Amino acid sequence: MQKNINNKFLTIKINLIIKKFDKKYNEKILEIRLRIKQALEIITYKGKYFIDNEGYKVIAQKAYYISKDDIKKSLLVLTQNSIYALERQFKEGFITIPGGHRVGIAGKVVIENGRIKTQKDINSINFRISNEIPGIANKIINNIYDKKIDYIYNTLIISPPLCGKTTLLRDFIRIISSDIGKKIAVVDERSEIAGIYNGIPGNKIGPRTDILDNCPKAKGMIMLIRSMSPEVIAVDEIGKDEDIKAIKEAVYSGVSVLATVHGKDLKSIKVNQKLKEFYLEKIFKRYITLSKRNGVGTIENIYNERGDGLI
Repeated sequence: MQKNINNKFLTIKINLIIKKFDKKYNEKILEIRLRIKQALEIITYKGKYFIDNEGYKVIAQKAYYISKDDIKKSLLVLTQNSIYALERQFKEGFITIPGGHRVGIAGKVVIENGRIKTQKDINSINFRISNEIPGIANKIINNIYDKKIDYIYNTLIISPPLCGKTTLLRDFIRIISSDIGKKIAVVDERSEIAGIYNGIPGNKIGPRTDILDNCPKAKGMIMLIRSMSPEVIAVDEIGKDEDIKAIKEAVYSGVSVLATVHGKDLKSIKVNQKLKEFYLEKIFKRYITLSKRNGVGTIENIYNERGDGLI
């Protein structure tokens, strides 16, 4: 089931167009893209469309064109008139809003002492809709959980963007916490997994789940191992050197790790200079590859640590 963005996070004009689109087509929306002086674009499970004032799918030339004022008003709505309060998120290139929806931003990067401080003169906004699908992991949970020894295999979910890896990870967390009954700790750096707002999770992540929200993954993993005694740790979109080091520390501490990463297939991990050591050292015992071949969340294969296909 799709969760819609709360009306208060869209401008009146854009919200009205989206409502008209929903009424006409009833398609699950993945992204709403606003670009200055470009056509309003909506991406759904079925395709990519330019949209006019009445919510119809049209060619770009007949679509509603985003003005500088649309971007300005959207930012004010998103930040509740306090852009400076979200400086860290602007630096990272996104804002997370209730429900785990991520709003990407692009503009002029401000550099200070050789590091990114923030962004200004924003020219693009991308609303990425979080889709919670309880039960999506039911059919493959036994591929990562050994009932005989009551053990969760270290698992890496691999897919290109918008192929459902966070959705699958979220459901693994729910099942492990609710049905299997293990203590699982989540480092939710972008507030997408649990969808926490004012300390309350907006997504179904189970009764035995502890969440460290808006915290860098590497630091968060170490903090949780020391403070929450988890049996399993889950993180989304790994890739930095410090992530790799923290995952190894967690595994060597006896904690099972579930993680996701951007990639096309298992080969993309084997040739990645940072990630290939996971494969060479057999850190992960399961690799799950996803695509959109038969719709978002298509499971292409599940591999063991040797790269043998299991399905």
